[in-house]
Amino acid sequence: MAKRITIWGEAADAYVVAMGTRETALQADLRAETSAIPHGGMQIGPDQGQFLGFLVGLLGARRVLEIGTFTGYSALAMARALPADGHLHACDVNREWTDVGRRYWGEAGIADKITLHLGPALDTLTTFAPDGFDLAFIDADKTSYDAYYEACLKLVRPGGVLALDNMLWSGAVADMTDMQPDTLALRTLNAKIKADERVDMSLLPIGDGLMLARRR
Repeated sequence: MAKRITIWGEAADAYVVAMGTRETALQADLRAETSAIPHGGMQIGPDQGQFLGFLVGLLGARRVLEIGTFTGYSALAMARALPADGHLHACDVNREWTDVGRRYWGEAGIADKITLHLGPALDTLTTFAPDGFDLAFIDADKTSYDAYYEACLKLVRPGGVLALDNMLWSGAVADMTDMQPDTLALRTLNAKIKADERVDMSLLPIGDGLMLARRR
């Protein structure tokens, strides 16, 4: 399981969360509930949620796509930042986990901004029209990341952004002796995106590493 990248130590990391986020009490409750369930470590941190919401506003996004919803924290963060006519399509395969998210989306008053698609994401993505999204957030099974990347690159508009989570994978991508399937998939995709002339890119040490790719 991946963990947060801490560059300057735990105290500085806590300072980033305290000073760099405007997490609501409801978001904090969702994080606390999620941390107590199996695989709770898959949840993004509040600083990453803050950044995703900021990115929605920066892009003026109205249509957002999410692959890998888990208990709904990232969807909540992005949907809160959408305008009144904005909408987020969330893709996941686990009803038990996403039911947690749906409960919090309802409490936050943004459930009508989110459509949850339960089923294999690659199948769901074929139902969307090209160029229909402003932002796509990818945070699902790592060995399928390249397929998600290629599909989403067609679904976001020119100038739209793909954000891919876990792209530092607890630093494992920099260990060339680590040939685990997830590590290899992420390392290979990092190199691919760097060389991909279809996008502008930036790899950020937020959370467990966030790759941004802007479609040209």
